[in-house]
Amino acid sequence: MLEHGGRLRAAAQRYGIPLSDWLDLSTGIAPYHPPLPSISSCAWTRLPEPEDGLEVAARQYYGARAVLPVAGSQSAIQALPRLRGSARIGIVSPCYAEHAEAWRRAGHRVVELCEASVPRALDQLDVLVVVNPNNPTGQLIAPQRLLEWRSELAAYGGWLVVDEAFMDCTPQHSLAEHSHLPGLIVLRSFGKFFGLAGARLGFVLAHTGLLRSLARLLGPWTVNGPTRQLGAVLLADQSAQQRQRECLHCDGQRLTDLLRRHDLAPLGGCALFQWWVSDDAALLHDFLARRGILTRFFAQPSSVRFGLPTDIGWARLDQALQFFREQHP
Repeated sequence: MLEHGGRLRAAAQRYGIPLSDWLDLSTGIAPYHPPLPSISSCAWTRLPEPEDGLEVAARQYYGARAVLPVAGSQSAIQALPRLRGSARIGIVSPCYAEHAEAWRRAGHRVVELCEASVPRALDQLDVLVVVNPNNPTGQLIAPQRLLEWRSELAAYGGWLVVDEAFMDCTPQHSLAEHSHLPGLIVLRSFGKFFGLAGARLGFVLAHTGLLRSLARLLGPWTVNGPTRQLGAVLLADQSAQQRQRECLHCDGQRLTDLLRRHDLAPLGGCALFQWWVSDDAALLHDFLARRGILTRFFAQPSSVRFGLPTDIGWARLDQALQFFREQHP
């Protein structure tokens, strides 16, 4: 298993700090969520059915012609490599490591690329994977550029897979409305923006033929009934979405400003996280963890990703970073 953020129990055991005393900034998940609807008893007692309004709400929310609900976008990341024969896969890196792992595990040849090298490599690839905005760098690639890459790949049966897990705060950059085009597959996450990662809900946006193939591979009832009901309500609530978006943009800027005050200016990020690159990243990660603040450390490149605090967490992070700078000027 690859390393991920959110492993709070493991950190509590490693550092000997009770679980309740931690401030978890190790994920890019919103630290708050819209009001939750009540879940009907039949959602618990009956098998999930696709005519419950979830797909309709998702198509409207994303502006896509066809969607497939999945148990978190991670399930699609692991399944998509099984829909192609042996292929050469390009991945714009650094990015979410599960993409490369899934394609390698399925026996494909994976080459990691920087954005600038993609145009020269396209004619040698069967699939190109892009995380947009990128995790952990926060970098955004312009939609028009991505569509040009899709066109070139699709001309000989290739795919462009765009993981838009962190796109909800910047929907103007999404390729969702183009996801019916041949060779384009867009992955979306429900839990990050809505702050409900435990629901395990995501969506694949693509042309209907590919979605049917993926649905057959995944099998029936991939998303449980209560999650389907929850998703249908929140994806249709535009006012709650707008409030969530405004709060996340505000807190994303607040986090950026806080880090800059302590000479930890982020190299990149988005509304849900900020990314600081330094040779001292491991030192800072451990310093904070010993004070019950969990961040996400990356070895390559040496960096720390900060998620959003909430409530008293802001003051706690501010104070800990002040102590760090006093001890490591």
